[in-house]
Amino acid sequence: MNSYLIVGGSSGIGYEVVKKLTSANNKIYVMSRNPEKIEDAEMITKLSYDVTNVDEKFPSIEEPLKGLIYCPGTINLKPLKSLKSKDFTDDFMINALGAARTIQNYLPNLLKVKNSSIVMFSTVAAQTGMAYHASVAMAKAAVEGLTKSLAAELAPKIRVNAIAPSITDTPLAERLLSTDEKRNASAKRHPLNKIGNPEEIANAVQFLLSDDSSWITGQILNIDGGLSAIKTI
Repeated sequence: MNSYLIVGGSSGIGYEVVKKLTSANNKIYVMSRNPEKIEDAEMITKLSYDVTNVDEKFPSIEEPLKGLIYCPGTINLKPLKSLKSKDFTDDFMINALGAARTIQNYLPNLLKVKNSSIVMFSTVAAQTGMAYHASVAMAKAAVEGLTKSLAAELAPKIRVNAIAPSITDTPLAERLLSTDEKRNASAKRHPLNKIGNPEEIANAVQFLLSDDSSWITGQILNIDGGLSAIKTI
C-alpha cells in the first residue's frame, strides 16, 4: 500500500484523483480549505489547510509519501487594464508559491520512498498566448519553471512533472461553461471538438504517479484537445 498527499482534492480534478487512487487501495491524505466536502472513508485522512496563509503551519504527516499532487488553481480572466496587483499576487500565491511551499514541507516524506513522484498543474495558456490570461498564465509559467528546476534538483530520487490542461469541466470553470452556447463555443476552439473532463486528467495523473512512468521527469504534459499543438483546416 502506498500513501499519497493530494492538495486541493475536495472537488474537480483533485477529487477524481482521490477516487482513482483510493479505488487502487492506496492511503490518501486530502488537504483542502474545505476537507469536509470529501466523504469519510477508511483510506482517506482529511487535513484542513489554506495554501495562501503563509503563517499557518502545515499539517503533520509522519509516514513516507509515494506521491504529492498539487491541484489548487485559478481561472482569473481579465484584460490587462483591469488587473490589479492583488490579482497577480493572489494567482501567484495559489498556483506557484503554494506548490513550492507544500513540496518544501513534505519533501522529507517523499525522500523516504524509492521513485516517488510530484505532479503539479499548469495551463495551456502558459505556452500558448491567449487574450485575457496574463495573470494566470504568468503564475502557471512559474509552475512550469518550478517543475523543471525541481526535476533536476531532485533527480534521481523524485520525479517531478506537470500537466497543462485546456478548459476542463470542473467547478472552477463553471462560469465559463454555464450555458450550452458557451460550452459549444469552447469545444469548437479545440481540434478534438470537445471539452476536457476531470477523469481524463486524473488518468494522466495516475500514470505520472505510477512506476509505469519511471523514465519520465521534468515534463509538461499538454492535455488540451490538441489546442497547443495542431490546427485543423
